[in-house]
Amino acid sequence: MTGERVRPQLVFVHGIGRPRDPQQELAEWTRALADGARAAGFADEISALTMGWSADAAFAHYGDLFYDADAQGTGGPGAGGPGETDEEEAAVMLGLLAELVDELLERAEDEDSRDLRRIRAQLAPDDQAQGVGNLARTLAAGLAALAAVPGLNAGARVLSRQKILSIVSQPGRYLARREPDAAGRTLDRRIRDRVLGCLDPARPAIVVAHSLGTVVALEALAEHPGPVPLFVTLGSPITTRGVVWPLLRPSPPATPATVDAWADFRDGDDLVVPKRRLAKAVVPNARGVRPLSERMESATLWPHDATSYLRRAEVADPVMRALAAPAAVR
Repeated sequence: MTGERVRPQLVFVHGIGRPRDPQQELAEWTRALADGARAAGFADEISALTMGWSADAAFAHYGDLFYDADAQGTGGPGAGGPGETDEEEAAVMLGLLAELVDELLERAEDEDSRDLRRIRAQLAPDDQAQGVGNLARTLAAGLAALAAVPGLNAGARVLSRQKILSIVSQPGRYLARREPDAAGRTLDRRIRDRVLGCLDPARPAIVVAHSLGTVVALEALAEHPGPVPLFVTLGSPITTRGVVWPLLRPSPPATPATVDAWADFRDGDDLVVPKRRLAKAVVPNARGVRPLSERMESATLWPHDATSYLRRAEVADPVMRALAAPAAVR
């Protein structure tokens, strides 16, 4: 019926990590966003957000796919360990670890660290002898050495070996575009399908993505024909120059055609976010839309968590404004 209000969608896309309970995560992310909305002056709209009146919310969950025992290659339980990767995945992971060390070395408090400089020289991914065994051993040694470095800045000190491994292994496996299932769908394809399955092309969607999820969402939205009034990226590694940026599809990376606005947020102490800014790197779409990046000061010891970002007024403000905007009509 013409003139009928089209209910928007609010789709959250998570980053690295183990399998999650989608309903529990949806509730936690929504509560965190509500905290941010309150701080941004949207107290009157919080009930509509948390009760689902302002939008139909969904949590695009794909974490279980990294632990799918039926997947080929490295997809079994506990996957992600350096000894379980193939040569291409190990090379990507090693490159990500090297860039993580580079990010640490660019910080004033760590730039003179002899331990970090030694680790970086030992990683030297471009100079490594080829072969998954050599790459995997170098990766394992680098992970252990980095986790053991004393005196890192406050954010880096909370990094365990397992957390560092998660940061480098899951993006590496996604970008390797391998591990086909029985139907021949690669791991990255199955992950994007999870996101696209939460999007109704007939309805406007506000998409909020975190960490690896920003890479996934960017590629998924490139295939999505429906309207996206707002795309929000939190703690994004998209511009990681050595191993993420050149492997993205399409190339060069561009704002998806149906995105009306892109708000990118990065915490100054978030070790996962590279120095290169999205706003300067991404090609605008046909309507001239490109990311608007905003740097924030750290509010927590480990600022990379999605809920830490969502509780910030700066993040909640554009989301709440997009939800309150006049909806499309049929």
